[in-house]
Amino acid sequence: MSLPTPEGYYPLDEPGLRVWLAQRPALAAKVGGAPADWHITEVGDGNLNLVFLVRGAAGGVCVKQSLPYVRAAGESWPMPLERAFFEYQHQQVAGPHLAGLVPQIWHYDPLLYASVMELLSPHIILRQGLLAGRRYPQAVTAVAEFAARSAVLTSALAQPFEAVFDQAALFSRNHALTRVTAELVFADPFEDLPRNRWTSPELDEVAASVRADAALRAAVARLGHRFLTQQDALLHGDLHTGSVMVSDNDTRVIDPEFAVYGPVGFDTGAFLANLLMAYFSQPGHATAADDRRDHADWILQQAGVFWRHFAQRFDALWQAHADGDAWPRRLFVGEEGVFARARREHLQQVFADTLGFAGAEIIRRILGFAHNLDFEAIADRSQRAAAETRALTLARALLLQPQRFADIDSVLDSAQALVEAEAVAA
Repeated sequence: MSLPTPEGYYPLDEPGLRVWLAQRPALAAKVGGAPADWHITEVGDGNLNLVFLVRGAAGGVCVKQSLPYVRAAGESWPMPLERAFFEYQHQQVAGPHLAGLVPQIWHYDPLLYASVMELLSPHIILRQGLLAGRRYPQAVTAVAEFAARSAVLTSALAQPFEAVFDQAALFSRNHALTRVTAELVFADPFEDLPRNRWTSPELDEVAASVRADAALRAAVARLGHRFLTQQDALLHGDLHTGSVMVSDNDTRVIDPEFAVYGPVGFDTGAFLANLLMAYFSQPGHATAADDRRDHADWILQQAGVFWRHFAQRFDALWQAHADGDAWPRRLFVGEEGVFARARREHLQQVFADTLGFAGAEIIRRILGFAHNLDFEAIADRSQRAAAETRALTLARALLLQPQRFADIDSVLDSAQALVEAEAVAA
């Protein structure tokens, strides 16, 4: 059963949306023409919200509204509406640092928990493009730029601690979606719960072995503790290839409703994990005309590009904006070598966190509640299970054998070795 809703709230539908937009002349002007002539499509294919694309004579807008329950589960899983507020606040806090990397939000309605934002066209979801075998060479560098700017410019590296503390306090109220993360990422996949699912019976033994692995549970629990207690910077909170829209020459990160202050490696780990899963899934999308090997190699290469660009930009932004109360540059005038060494050591910790969070993300996307299309779209169950098993093997190594991975190349080499070993065995 859904939660009680505030007086005046109602879920939008096509007729109601026409009226609601028409009552707001500045927004209606962005669409243009008569409301009766607008073309409206509801495209919310995610787990949570309503999403409408509205097109007219002058252009269009995107309208996103919270529902009082998890859309993917229905009214049996109630969910507070406030996630729309935190998505809007993410733009208020991080948006000034992310120009050109996120859509513009033109209006927020606190009664309907609805935002009106820039309609991105001809963009598509990055995951869908990768599944279709398309390449977007600028995409991962844009996402890395998004993550690096967020990591430095919303943190005490670049801001007074008072501002960071106030911002962290605001986002600490994002209880509902932080609860979703705490359960779905760091707990549920390691318990035998009705809402978990996996490719069964093919992965039954693997799922049971994950649940039985105390060392693995401990490694993930340590990461969950870091996620809940370490407030480095403002996170997107759900950064994956389904949260990125791309065209041939533009990339935007969308859906920051899970925003919370947390460890920087959580966002970078989630995105890296989704690139690795896209890589592992490629044999399952092969056709007679395209064995997908070249595309898989390209995706794996992009995982390296993502991390290297993030690391380079994180360091450069830290150097350029070291005016906050954490590591103030005035303490290192004439001691630039000491400052540079400290930055390298800090980045190494972010890398270690990134790999751990990537492992946790892979496990939860295969054995938990919320899966991704990279694997789900593989019709052949044996192929799907084989791809998922390879991904889980790497995830467990990232979590239990971190000493194997001194740099991003060692991660990519391990992923490639798993795929090549499977090819030889076949």
